Amino acid sequence: MSIPFNSAPFNSASELAAAIRSKELSPLEALDAYLDRVDRINPTLNAFALRDDERARADARVATERLAISPADELPPLFGVPVPIKDLDDVAGWPTTHGSWATSPEPMASDGPMAERLRAGGAVLMGKTTTPEFGTVSYTESERLGITRNPWNSEHTPGGSSGGAGASVASGMAPIAQASDGGGSIRIPASCNGLVGLKAGRNRIPQQYEMMGGAITGGVVTRTVADTALALDLLAVRDTGSWNLAPAPERPFRDEVGRDPGRLRIAVCTESPVGVPVESSVAEATVRFGELLAGLGHHVEQRSPTWPDAASFLSAFVTGWGTLSAYLDLPYPDRVEAHDREPQPPTTAAALTHALMVLQDATRALAAQFGRDFDLLLTPTMAVEPPRVGTWLEGVPAEMPEVAVMNCLPMATFTAIFNATGLPAISLPAEVSAAGLPIGVQLVAGPWQEATLLRVSAAAEAAVRWDQRWPAIAGV
Repeated sequence: MSIPFNSAPFNSASELAAAIRSKELSPLEALDAYLDRVDRINPTLNAFALRDDERARADARVATERLAISPADELPPLFGVPVPIKDLDDVAGWPTTHGSWATSPEPMASDGPMAERLRAGGAVLMGKTTTPEFGTVSYTESERLGITRNPWNSEHTPGGSSGGAGASVASGMAPIAQASDGGGSIRIPASCNGLVGLKAGRNRIPQQYEMMGGAITGGVVTRTVADTALALDLLAVRDTGSWNLAPAPERPFRDEVGRDPGRLRIAVCTESPVGVPVESSVAEATVRFGELLAGLGHHVEQRSPTWPDAASFLSAFVTGWGTLSAYLDLPYPDRVEAHDREPQPPTTAAALTHALMVLQDATRALAAQFGRDFDLLLTPTMAVEPPRVGTWLEGVPAEMPEVAVMNCLPMATFTAIFNATGLPAISLPAEVSAAGLPIGVQLVAGPWQEATLLRVSAAAEAAVRWDQRWPAIAGV
């Protein structure tokens, strides 16, 4: 479905930024158009955790005044573009709730790295998007922020933990949204909402802290590969305060869009790394996408990589994840939701060290196959179509609340392994299923080969034109 967009008929952040630079519309006009859509659509989807329209409009007015006196070539790439921030990332003057009643309601004193870099890129921060408590599950549902719903069908989840971000972009409430990914939290919402979602390679986008060995990264969800590349250039700064940095790219990532990727060897795998069954509609869509890539000139064959031992990998990953909230100084710890309460004794330093060593061994073994056995790996993004809201809590015994987290495994079975191994991976909106729900596929490259992913993804986008697909609610 192709829709006109109020006063700004632009389907991408890049086009919107170009229209602002050419003074076809002002930053304030653009913001007001999106806030009007939030007024109309958000009551159905619940994608925004915080709105501060007064402050956003004040920032947009400042940008509008700057636009009047600045040459277009002096304006940053996202100048005047409204961008929401996920409620796991700090914005000065706004609280960061982490989707939990256990956190402080006090506003943050300063911007976190993602907000800081997006502001430097010219973005107007328009609010914060919903996330599950501490970003731990692949459904965006929490006691504090409520249930966030999928724009394609409000009975289904938009995924998580960047579900609010995904729902806001897919419904046209934002042109692009900041997100983060520690086990699939960019790619899963991208898949559920029919969007593009890149998890960059380890330390390509420096964070304030290197969480879980660098498995967690920031990013965005977008409608187009060009928007993803533009955002990557803004977020992948050379942070001299970081202990570890990815190698510098050969050229700006925006310049990779449209560049010939050459003929690549692409392995197509529809078998889960940890043995989770894959729905036939998802597997078939992945195979068809492989056929599309073959038609674009690549050598494509169905083959599975040698996956790490499933039991060892899952145990190590869960151990690592179990320590992530340890850094939070929670003023109200008794208010943590049941499934996030630790039912076992705290993880010891020795256990965490061993878990990270297991994951490093898995990284070496998996990364070695790229460039040797194949150049890219194509998998489903999720093993299932977007589930119905609330189903992750069905059948969870009261004495075993942690089972709720494991119920999310079918959504993360193809994504978490690439957080643990640090390989770059992108979810692309391959199809819309017979049930009317998006199905995403995941392309994975060798260490720090984001440029290759962007080249191949852009060529696929030109063939599929997923940027022309909109859920019906986007026409509201």
